[in-house]
Amino acid sequence: MDRKQVILSPEETGRQREYEQKIRALHQGRGRTPLALVDTFGCQQNVADSQHIMGMLRAMGCEFTRDADRADIIVLNTCAIRDHAEKRVFGNLGALTHTKKKNPDQIICLCGCMAQRPEIAEKVRTSYRHVDLVFGPQAMWKFPELLYRVYTRRGRVFSVEDESGTIAEGMPIVREGHTRAWVSIMYGCNNFCSYCIVPYVRGRERSRDMDKIVAEVRELADQGFKEITLLGQNVNSYGKDLEPRHDFADLLRELDKLDGDFLLRFMSSQPKDASFKLFDTMAQSRHVAHQLHLPVQSGCDRVLRAMNRPYDRARYLELINYARKVMPDLVLTSDIIIGFPGETEAEAMETVGLVRQVEFDALFTFIFSPRPGTPAAKMDDPVPRAEKQKWFDTLCATQNDISARLHARYVGKTLRCLVDGETDDARWPLSGRTAGGRLVHLVGDKSALGQYRDIKITDSNTWALFGEMV
Repeated sequence: MDRKQVILSPEETGRQREYEQKIRALHQGRGRTPLALVDTFGCQQNVADSQHIMGMLRAMGCEFTRDADRADIIVLNTCAIRDHAEKRVFGNLGALTHTKKKNPDQIICLCGCMAQRPEIAEKVRTSYRHVDLVFGPQAMWKFPELLYRVYTRRGRVFSVEDESGTIAEGMPIVREGHTRAWVSIMYGCNNFCSYCIVPYVRGRERSRDMDKIVAEVRELADQGFKEITLLGQNVNSYGKDLEPRHDFADLLRELDKLDGDFLLRFMSSQPKDASFKLFDTMAQSRHVAHQLHLPVQSGCDRVLRAMNRPYDRARYLELINYARKVMPDLVLTSDIIIGFPGETEAEAMETVGLVRQVEFDALFTFIFSPRPGTPAAKMDDPVPRAEKQKWFDTLCATQNDISARLHARYVGKTLRCLVDGETDDARWPLSGRTAGGRLVHLVGDKSALGQYRDIKITDSNTWALFGEMV
């Protein structure tokens, strides 16, 4: 991919800042501050994108609300990974007909991965005529220009062209809170797993320049953020399009040189691009958490080939064994799909066997959901959903037993945790995270919110730890 075409020029991004000021002037002419609502579905990359959308809206003079009836602008940032998420979005879009009827000047925007799919954009065009603006992830950087067209042309605007994708630096951002931050290090995907829609809606892999990432993380560390998560559809493939060539481990080494009391996390990773060099870098770093989310998806080699996952069970185990060798305290999580088209019960139990062998700390588990436009959606899938549910239940019961047993090992230990939230449970009014990302419900002073504290673990269950501040 030609980097000159990927990196947007300062003139192109600067033009969007001019549109923000034009819209700000329109808002000021109306004599009141407009309210915007941004609703996010899906992954952390969507969360990061929404923070940029909020940044642009604030630059346009908007403040924010969670009340759709009060909002002048509503943005639904959508996910296309699961059918359930799409149904939720269409349910929300249907409900917005009532807010639009009360306030005909309300502007409703649909964006994100779901909006990029041609059949979804056409469905919105014909059946959800109250939606004013539809744009995909590749067009997010020009949101101010698209919104200005909605304001001035008084017509519906669609920007869902099939594009390989770009990188826009310097977009404004509104970060929620002052404890955790998301930093996108790359965009797009080249893997084309047979079940996944992401490469079709987010374009090809393109990496941000290392100096831009380092500068952003340095600024966040200087501002006192305690956890910074590096994002990409496959962070392990970072740098393949850069000249001179840098890989993800090189980036981590540079970031680890920064001063500050903060942890670096990253997601998501592809086993085909994971390396011993990466694990050595993690083990030697001051800032990088000993936490690894490495999606295996299946423990059956035949199913992995059908998924177009270019590794096998033996290679995955080799990676895990090495990572645990250099990081004995590693917290390991993964993704698994049960019921892939053509999968048999015996093959599903191979996956359960892998889970028993590896002993993940936690899993994100899914029953296969066909995504229109992907090869897997066209595969013969004779096994009924009820049968897949039985396999899924066996998988979940197996993992729950493992998680409960691994969590019980923390009891009696004192761990350095980031206290990051309040709960509705009077017994455990605060929550935090261990360095390995394990959830802790705890007792302590609210003044510790946003800070690291030593927590003595007093109890545990399948999903969480419980403790008190030392």
